[in-house]
Amino acid sequence: MLAKIILNSIFKNKIQKFLAFLTCFLATLLLCIMLNITLSIGNEVTEQLKSYGSNILVLPKGSNLNIEIGNEIYKPLKNKNYLEEKNLYMIKDIYWRNNITALAPFLDGKITVKNDDKAIKALLYGTYFSKAIKIKDSDDFVTGIQTLYPYLKVEGSWAKDDSNEIMLGEDLAKNSKLKIGQNITLLGENNISKEVKIVGILLHTNPKMSNKIITPLNLAQELLNKQGFYSSAEVRAFTIPESALSEKVRRLGEEKLDQVEYDKWYCSAYVGSIASQIKDGLPGSDVKVLNAISDAQNLIVKKIQSLMSITCIICIIISSIAISSLMNSEIHRRKKEIGLLKVLGANTFQIYLIFSSENLIVAFIAAIFGFVFGIGISEIISLNIFGYFINIAFIALPLSLIFAGLIAIIGCLIPIRNISNLSPVEVLYGK
Repeated sequence: MLAKIILNSIFKNKIQKFLAFLTCFLATLLLCIMLNITLSIGNEVTEQLKSYGSNILVLPKGSNLNIEIGNEIYKPLKNKNYLEEKNLYMIKDIYWRNNITALAPFLDGKITVKNDDKAIKALLYGTYFSKAIKIKDSDDFVTGIQTLYPYLKVEGSWAKDDSNEIMLGEDLAKNSKLKIGQNITLLGENNISKEVKIVGILLHTNPKMSNKIITPLNLAQELLNKQGFYSSAEVRAFTIPESALSEKVRRLGEEKLDQVEYDKWYCSAYVGSIASQIKDGLPGSDVKVLNAISDAQNLIVKKIQSLMSITCIICIIISSIAISSLMNSEIHRRKKEIGLLKVLGANTFQIYLIFSSENLIVAFIAAIFGFVFGIGISEIISLNIFGYFINIAFIALPLSLIFAGLIAIIGCLIPIRNISNLSPVEVLYGK
């Protein structure tokens, strides 16, 4: 009986139901457009930030970062510690192994470059370019600076790992006038010399590479007499945005957490918890979190969330007022029907349920149309502004249904007093 009353009312009062449909449709249309654009663009910006470089730095325990001034390296500690290359795979052996998308070990030092009877001092940077690391119980993990820094541009070609090929930073190439294809001699510790070939120049490099010679790690180990060791490693991990819990750890340290908080933090993919697991799993290591990328990611996420929240609140208020006005008009037009229902024994809640059910059905249908048209319009906007189609945020559909339902329920709550104040006797007598 209730379903028959609701369906009859929807098809009988077409103009008012159409206006209610239009209200919810426009509100969910705006929501879907903003959701699809902001979530997709936000995800892309976040991915670009994550691909910009590392967010975790691995150092030997008790070690500090070297200070570079010009072509000199100043070490705070006289006896510098190193990490063993054979344990490098352990970085990918932690619980969050699948979140670690790239890593590269580094070994730095000073050498002498001999070319045509000329000798110049230079800084050396040994690393992986694109090398497979053997992981226990898993496929080999191919990584290096090509993966860690995808923004790097190369003039010439990439050097090959485990070879005598080297690359130059852009500034060093300009200042030393060394060119691609040249064969030069590198002099390292204990007068160890190596004949090498320049195969490429790194363009648009970050400052730590622009004035250095970049070589395969094994070549740097030979020149610096540090076979089997590296001085630091950079890791890029896929993380979730920071929360109040992770901020608490950054301020106070993990030792200040109770057991429940610690378990929640340790088992979440925060950059700090991943760094802590690397420190626990890699012998003799100390780990520092590079917060610049994660902070930028959190800032973007918070800005998007704030924008969406404000927009949703404004849409709910305006749309609810519109639905409330339509509801008041509907109650006034159907007051004899309401009076008759009260005479037959219906209470205020049951009558409200009839009106709200009508609006909910219309709102849900409007939300589906709003989602479809909103996705289409957002794709057109993206194509015109960014020049490409963005991914569809399907989470917008359930959010649109919830959003439309809230508008219908809140809009119907305001006029409920008019239903309760209607006297059946007065209404049926036409007063």
